[in-house]
Amino acid sequence: MHVPSMAPVGSAPRGSTGERRENSLGEFLRARRSQLAPADVGLSTGGRRRRVDGLRRQEVAVLAHVSADHYSRLEQGRERHPSPRIVEALAQALRLAPDARSHLFRLAGLNPNLRPDTARGQVHPELLHILDTSHQAAAYVLSPGFDILAANAPARVLLSPFADAAGTDQNLLRILFTHPGARTYFTEWPVAAAGSLHTLRLNAVRLPNDTEIVDLITGLFAQSADFARNWENSAAIGLDHAYRKVVHPTVGHIELSYRVHGVAAVPGQHLLVGAPAPGSRSAEAFTYLAAMGGQQP
Repeated sequence: MHVPSMAPVGSAPRGSTGERRENSLGEFLRARRSQLAPADVGLSTGGRRRRVDGLRRQEVAVLAHVSADHYSRLEQGRERHPSPRIVEALAQALRLAPDARSHLFRLAGLNPNLRPDTARGQVHPELLHILDTSHQAAAYVLSPGFDILAANAPARVLLSPFADAAGTDQNLLRILFTHPGARTYFTEWPVAAAGSLHTLRLNAVRLPNDTEIVDLITGLFAQSADFARNWENSAAIGLDHAYRKVVHPTVGHIELSYRVHGVAAVPGQHLLVGAPAPGSRSAEAFTYLAAMGGQQP
């Protein structure tokens, strides 16, 4: 299986003007690792003396479960937009106190309240606000790897045909390419699949070391010949709107127009808000579904 290697968009080569820009995030990471000894984080040196104090880059990368190359780019200022998950992992690896953790998040351009403890906790507050106030639309937030991080009641009912004993499948790409009912539900499946793959490829270009994206692509190559074939023909294109036709088992055909929202602080995280045309048959069906969602506990 071949998963294309993609260089990060806009990365500055080593020694370029881009590397000489202010790099507060990298300086903070270097300072904090220099203050930790291997014994502080449970690492053994085998009794050997080290030429410099502190942890090595590779050791921080191992503790944070990120690649050494990705961590090096963060320190060097060649990568300036780590995800909340990576920032949290670095905070734990470097044993940061709450105030230092908050400072690290701010240096990364993120809200310190973004916590990966739950899926919803990873969503940027601006996107959550839009989601929570979208009562007349189906709204859900996708991670860069298309995990459904949060959804309002209408969206949960809309996606209920993909629920199983463990609840609704939490990844939209896996739903599209591996669920047996996907082609019946999405009446224009090729359009939905192509749009999603274009966005996934763009996310893979922008976040080449995101393990969630890599694991998703690797898994779908093994699970779906359709994914492998369509992936090779996809392009890195972002979408700001979409039109979807679905068949819900309870109310039948529904047509929704989606707007796509994002924020710079969390690259690859998107909120999709879909609504039917006012006065249409789809609007009647959607109103019924929305009411069902409101009755759920």
